[in-house]
Amino acid sequence: MDRIGAYEAKTRFSSLLEEVAKGKKVLITKRGKPVAQLVPVESRDLDETIKEILDFRRKHSLKGLSLKEMIEEGRRF
Repeated sequence: MDRIGAYEAKTRFSSLLEEVAKGKKVLITKRGKPVAQLVPVESRDLDETIKEILDFRRKHSLKGLSLKEMIEEGRRF
């Protein structure tokens, strides 16, 4: 994993993103101490993501509440 200072990371941000998109990991430091890490995003299959959302929906019920009622309830607090 490459290490890069925050100032240099700021000036090279576009090129760093290109490198990370290719699978490289970059540790960003400030005064020599690690503060952030750029890592590639895990790619997910769209069908798998949709299946997970539908499974979540089946397992969690609104118990008769409408979305509007939930929003109003949230505003009262």
